[in-house]
Amino acid sequence: MKLAQWSLRFYRIPYFNTIHWANAVEDEGVYALLTLCNEQGQCGYAEGTLKATWSGVSPAMLQAAFRDVLMPQLDGIDLMDAEAVHQALAPIPENRLGKGMIESAAWLLRAAAHQKPLWRFENGRADIAVAWTLTRQSPARMVQDAQAQHSRYGICNFKVKGGQGFDTDRVVLRALRDALPAHCRYVVDANSHYSSNEAPAYLELLANCNVEYAEDPCPLESISLFESLQRQSPLPILIDRACTTQYDAEQFLQAGARALSTKPGRIGMGEAQRIRERAAQFGAKITVGIYAESALGTLINLQWAASCSDGLNAFPAEQTFYLGLRGSPLRLPLALVNGAIRLPERALDEDDLNLDGLAFEPGIKQ
Repeated sequence: MKLAQWSLRFYRIPYFNTIHWANAVEDEGVYALLTLCNEQGQCGYAEGTLKATWSGVSPAMLQAAFRDVLMPQLDGIDLMDAEAVHQALAPIPENRLGKGMIESAAWLLRAAAHQKPLWRFENGRADIAVAWTLTRQSPARMVQDAQAQHSRYGICNFKVKGGQGFDTDRVVLRALRDALPAHCRYVVDANSHYSSNEAPAYLELLANCNVEYAEDPCPLESISLFESLQRQSPLPILIDRACTTQYDAEQFLQAGARALSTKPGRIGMGEAQRIRERAAQFGAKITVGIYAESALGTLINLQWAASCSDGLNAFPAEQTFYLGLRGSPLRLPLALVNGAIRLPERALDEDDLNLDGLAFEPGIKQ
């Protein structure tokens, strides 16, 4: 199956509320949509999240990379062969987001060629439990946010953005425990806010608050530091920022990692799959992490999450950020009931998309 045509479209969507990330404050999301089509007109899609401090590319930069560097690598490549696509892109340095988008779109295209959505093509499940991310706010606002998502959608799993100081993080976690049902589950992501000297005490704090996983409590680029921390830690350390390739995964797994974050929106389904395979070999678990996806990106990336066995999941997929966006590239809303999203029975196609009022051309600020 050869590539017949491709396109790259861009859109921006305002947020309902200002988001305070660890490295940025923003009021809207900017996205790229890659479409790969075969000779029969069947298509695969991938969404990229464009943030200076996350992906490090602008729309114009990404467009140039696809046109001048990445897409020429697919000339003559059989898109049904996942390894051939990977090897065609491997010689290109950097361009992590673009290469990941190509691999993801090719995965969906392979399923579409069999007239199936990817989750069914991969023998996955239709209902995917999801988690809500509580971004940095006052403790009262974070608890209010959690209660609202639990009440409206039945969400019982929460990724809590820590890093507001030991005292504030402790107050947030205790308040959540008091306000929500006892069966609710929590992961805390400090986004490497604390120092390596502070990390042991912070891990004890999280364990005392019944947190299941501590994500990036401090910078973890040092394998020896991670190994020492995990050996002494009362709970598993979930590695995110420092684990973006199968090579990274191998290093951490050999050092005793018990949980790795995989983000198809950041690294593509191909690299996420390779990390997942390595984790399974070591008996470790994975999460499908947030990358600030729109509803479209959520639908795409949950297709891959659906093929992951329950025994390999450390925590439900963090794919609910779209609920905080004022618009959607999808014509119909995702079905989120009792804390789970139900995936459609057919492959995504152009009839499902609605970019009216959201799309823009690279280089044009609207």
